[in-house]
Amino acid sequence: MSRVKKLQTLFKRYRRPGDIVFAWAVLVVSVFLLSQLMDQTAWRNGGKLFAQPRFWPAVSLGSMALFGAFHLIGSALSERIEGRWQEVWLWITSLEYAGWFIGYAFLVPYAGYLPSTILVAIALTLRVGYRKLSTLSIAALSAFIIVLLFKIFLKVKLPSGLIYESLPDGLRQIMLTYF
Repeated sequence: MSRVKKLQTLFKRYRRPGDIVFAWAVLVVSVFLLSQLMDQTAWRNGGKLFAQPRFWPAVSLGSMALFGAFHLIGSALSERIEGRWQEVWLWITSLEYAGWFIGYAFLVPYAGYLPSTILVAIALTLRVGYRKLSTLSIAALSAFIIVLLFKIFLKVKLPSGLIYESLPDGLRQIMLTYF
């Protein structure tokens, strides 16, 4: 048995579908972030190296780029497995839920925390395929309980909605205080 390994043997590993796309994405993002380091961080003259604001971001981004390059080399040298684009499509479809969350975050300042949470909970329940009224009611109830938990028990300060301003005086005060 030879103790000396070839470069290809050293980096060879079991590859997964879509692995090389992921490796390229990590490397491109890390190199881009590393290229922004000089503009986004500062260097103070006379300070200790480990206390410099630029030091730890440079170490982390440099490591990310280095290991991203190793991952790309390993992916390129490993045996290809079919199903790359099915895997990539799965990643892309999972971004839909990030879009739902971003839409929810945009909706809260206008519609208020309680109506937005109930609306998004019901919409997500419909999105995943549940259509029964009892299931939609449970989703709305769980959203209501989540709002109560955050606003009353945890006392989290969340923005009230612009729609609350159009409510009658007594109801507006209750909605602004508790929901």
